[in-house]
Amino acid sequence: MEDLPPTLSVRSASAAQTRALGAAIAAELRAGDVVLLSGELGAGKTTLVKGVVEALGGGDCVTSPTFTLCHLYPTDPPVAHVDCWRMQRLGELADLGLDEVLDDGAVAIVEWGEVAAPLYGEEALVVVLAPLAGAKGERRVSLAAGGSSWPDRLRALGASLCRHGLEVDFTGAT
Repeated sequence: MEDLPPTLSVRSASAAQTRALGAAIAAELRAGDVVLLSGELGAGKTTLVKGVVEALGGGDCVTSPTFTLCHLYPTDPPVAHVDCWRMQRLGELADLGLDEVLDDGAVAIVEWGEVAAPLYGEEALVVVLAPLAGAKGERRVSLAAGGSSWPDRLRALGASLCRHGLEVDFTGAT
């Protein structure tokens, strides 16, 4: 049987909780990390990025890069916020020069991350935001650890979220 990557699932009842989840993720980020975000329009992807950028010292200036494709925030570490929604081919993502930004010590957070998964998915933290049926504004956020460096950080993230009173489900290697 194939070993599945460790996963963490949390229920977010509001935009504020989604930003708090982003802040908790920020505490575990390292230079060169890639976070792939997936979820339908309005699922809370940009809200989660706001939490990350605020926690890393970037203020509340985050907007969706849907039309510019990439915003670079001067945080510590810097955050490249990418949106793949309008991309027609994988080469467009490569044309952004994201590898160079990562090599320079930035973190990449990619909305519509399933587009970027062929390039970055193996080592990325994959975050899926899904609205809960019948629960206005609530969503289930699932996080899957890619590569060898994320499982321990995912466990630390889960512990942090529990300390802040969020209901967390964790599965995976111990």
